[in-house]
Amino acid sequence: QVQLVESGGGLVQAGGSLRLSCAASGRTFSNYAMGWYRQAPGKEREFVAAISRSGTPTYYADSVKGRFTISRDNAKNTVYLQMNSLKPEDTAVYYCAAYTQTEDHLRVAQSTFDYWGQGTQVTVSS
Repeated sequence: QVQLVESGGGLVQAGGSLRLSCAASGRTFSNYAMGWYRQAPGKEREFVAAISRSGTPTYYADSVKGRFTISRDNAKNTVYLQMNSLKPEDTAVYYCAAYTQTEDHLRVAQSTFDYWGQGTQVTVSS
């Protein structure tokens, strides 16, 4: 079992930046691939970014590519999502997720992730 706690959400104007953090506890963090998903009101939860247990590779949704950066610090058991050039359509609850990565291939399907945080709200005003 691994417990995930997100932080760093808030209200920001369009064009601004936020950095989300996800602190993990319970098991060896470096065994887990990590991901960020988001869910806007009335919409399905969607993939945002993922990072391998080693830090490479990383994958991004097309909608955030070039604006968001996922990273991890295995010594601090933390994964980050740096969000720049935020847009109103980025408004959502952002969730951190994890799965035990047993192969080199990094999977991003939502069903792959076994552990989820409670989410943190990001609101981007126009």
